Amino acid sequence: MLARDRLSVVILYTEKTTIKYIQPMGRAFEYRKAAKMKRWGHMARTFTKLGKQIAVAVKAGGPEPENNPTLRALIATCKRENMPKDNIERAIKNAMGKDQSEYKTMTYEGYGPHGVAIFVDTLTDNATRTVGDVRSVFNKFSGNLGTMGSLAFLFDHKCVFSFRKKDGLDMDELILDLIDYGVEDEYDEDEEEGSVTIYGDPKCFGQIQKHLEENGFEVVGAEFTYIPNDLKEVTPEERESIDKMVERLEEFDDVQTVYTNMKPAEE
Repeated sequence: MLARDRLSVVILYTEKTTIKYIQPMGRAFEYRKAAKMKRWGHMARTFTKLGKQIAVAVKAGGPEPENNPTLRALIATCKRENMPKDNIERAIKNAMGKDQSEYKTMTYEGYGPHGVAIFVDTLTDNATRTVGDVRSVFNKFSGNLGTMGSLAFLFDHKCVFSFRKKDGLDMDELILDLIDYGVEDEYDEDEEEGSVTIYGDPKCFGQIQKHLEENGFEVVGAEFTYIPNDLKEVTPEERESIDKMVERLEEFDDVQTVYTNMKPAEE
């Protein structure tokens, strides 16, 4: 069981022009750090996205983090993204209000320019508005919006946990403990931040979180992601048009994350 090669990369786009990179058989280390740096210019939109996620978590499991594992993990992610404590508390309070919108997760899949697969993850209180917005972008860039599930075979759905690394931690032993929860035997280490990132079966999100917390690990981030398992080569000109399409999609507040299977540019 080895830490992942920190130079391995595949492309994935996220909140508001953030670009992340992952390898189809590796996972997300360098892309996560790059995303963190690029998100600073879009902090307000990032907080809006997290606020919606908090609303969903509170509606599903209540406003008390100690009794709501999903909310507890989400708060850790908010702190990692430097979301102020007041913003977090306000989002939780607003989620308990009678007038709070009911958000639903909707995914939209299709092919963009040059046959690149595009997967759009949204959180919306108006599906009609959201599908109209997404479809308009696909049409503008000569893409083809498909049916839900049509591109599922091109992406692996994973849950991701980042936690502080303990002194003397035996990662092989930890991975063996978590293997029944679909946790992969490869992982990412960030020596600068002193953290480890693992990937597992999204259906086992709660079990993985419980195991980490019960064994004294400080979870600093938890999320779901789609990782492309096949990469498509593109020219620099083709890459530019796809980048523009992704950026246009990410301008919509309902859009949480945009993923593609475009092969990253060589550095």
